[in-house]
Amino acid sequence: MSFLFDKSYYEISPKNGCSPFQTMIAYLGGSAFQTIVDNPVTAYRQLVQQYAKGLDGKAVDPAIARAEANAVFKNAPVSASLSGLVPRLIGVGFKRIPKFGILLGVSYFLEEGGNVGYTAATAASIFSAPFINPIRMIEKQQRAFYKTTGVEKPIKEILKEAASQNFRPLFRGTIPLMGHSLASATTGLVGQPQLQKWIKEQLATSPAGSKLGTFATGLISSAAVSPIYIVMTNPLSRLEVIMQTSAIKGKAISLPAAIKEVIVDSKEFGLRGIFRGQGIGVAKAIISLTMFHQGRIYLTEAFKERNERLGYIKPS
Repeated sequence: MSFLFDKSYYEISPKNGCSPFQTMIAYLGGSAFQTIVDNPVTAYRQLVQQYAKGLDGKAVDPAIARAEANAVFKNAPVSASLSGLVPRLIGVGFKRIPKFGILLGVSYFLEEGGNVGYTAATAASIFSAPFINPIRMIEKQQRAFYKTTGVEKPIKEILKEAASQNFRPLFRGTIPLMGHSLASATTGLVGQPQLQKWIKEQLATSPAGSKLGTFATGLISSAAVSPIYIVMTNPLSRLEVIMQTSAIKGKAISLPAAIKEVIVDSKEFGLRGIFRGQGIGVAKAIISLTMFHQGRIYLTEAFKERNERLGYIKPS
């Protein structure tokens, strides 16, 4: 954390008109905005994937899993929609500071300015996973037992159970998370902005296209990237859900056992079994990517305008 006391961390970069500190704040702000907006979709998708098994331990038809998830939301729409939101918002700090810190740190080291590349995304995905996983585990545990209890599991109770095992359960699912995080970073943090820039350039040549603003081009690029992202991450997300929603007091589900469960599911229900939650996942990805980048861009531009107003940089 010594970089926080380094003068260069607060110096304005001529490449994007912001300091590394301001860029980090913009990323965190965009992440918080995205987290609040997409939480109901995130909760619903987890339940659809979690209810892949019945109480007897056997795989159930995806249509039945969706019906059970729908029932949870009908019975408790507000609490279900808000479930896991607190740890997710806390996670904006605990999860995003390490991830974005590594991402932007490597990016600035490689002199990429405000545009991050695939090397930075890969480093961030691997090295931030141990910081991110406990938050994701707590988030999923909060809504894991809605079917039997009908209420959100308190964070204090989850931490107490984990503490009895030296907090080892909080690191369940770290390996699939690394793959998930890498796919998310390369498509969402790198691919989406590059595609949005290309779309803007293409649309600028037509009178109608030139009138589209940042939000519209961001939505188009998010819609284009999201199906690719979901195809890459949905099986990994399934593995995370399987490993992280089992009772902490019970026996942990290993990665090979989780993979075997997905294979059995695919044999029983084909591609529908592998890609449970795929449709809602695409919708979530479009919402998440668009909201994150809109929040990030808004704050970045606000910082840039402030820096111009104060004379730190020349007006563009």
